[in-house]
Amino acid sequence: MNYQKEGERIDDLGIAGYHILQKPGAFCFGMDAVLLADFAEARKNEQVLDLCSGTGIIPILMKARYPEAVYTGLEIQEEMTDMAERSVRMNGLEHSIRMIHGDLKEIRSLLPGNQMHVVTVNPPYIKGVSGLKNQTEAVTGARHEVLCTLEDVLAASAYVLRSSGRLYMVHRPRRLPEILSAMQQYHLEPKRMRFVHPYIDKEPNLVLIEAVKGGGPQLTVLAPLIVYDAPGQYRDEIYRIYHIRKV
Repeated sequence: MNYQKEGERIDDLGIAGYHILQKPGAFCFGMDAVLLADFAEARKNEQVLDLCSGTGIIPILMKARYPEAVYTGLEIQEEMTDMAERSVRMNGLEHSIRMIHGDLKEIRSLLPGNQMHVVTVNPPYIKGVSGLKNQTEAVTGARHEVLCTLEDVLAASAYVLRSSGRLYMVHRPRRLPEILSAMQQYHLEPKRMRFVHPYIDKEPNLVLIEAVKGGGPQLTVLAPLIVYDAPGQYRDEIYRIYHIRKV
């Protein structure tokens, strides 16, 4: 069966034989999604919800690492949801990954509360549409807080997570004070944090955060993740995360 539509490509994810559909010119997943899928954890029979799921990259990657968990992706953009559904079927994962087309701001009408063990989210990073605007609505919606805000994401996460459920998020360090304050407002206690630096002598440009619903106030800051040793030369940990053989 041909799952690919005109203008799309099929990318090899390098793990478990899985592939994903992408559409050049629209939003394609980046390193932040791959790093989040590696940072997040899921146990046997746990229910995992991926918010702002895009083309389903995080549930597919996590399914390869944690095959005994059950995954749901929620995505507001119809074209993205359709691509994700076709990628799921292409990989034969329709019995363990379900995609929902819907708005996380309306999550109470889409999913029951207090049911999820894990939420993952790679949300829009940029407030409003300030700064450089992207060429397509899909890219703008994925990168700018025009379809949902940080508070919307955390409110939805708090609603679906059961007590002691875990939220895994990737975001920009410059918004960290706002993120931590809002997490505590929704009783999501930060437990682990890891900064991602492009080079060892550069400031971090991403932060990975694990928070626990109703958790106690104790935060562990992990060793930084450095992406490059030199331009075009990944560090060993990035080769591991991407399942690329170092040459």
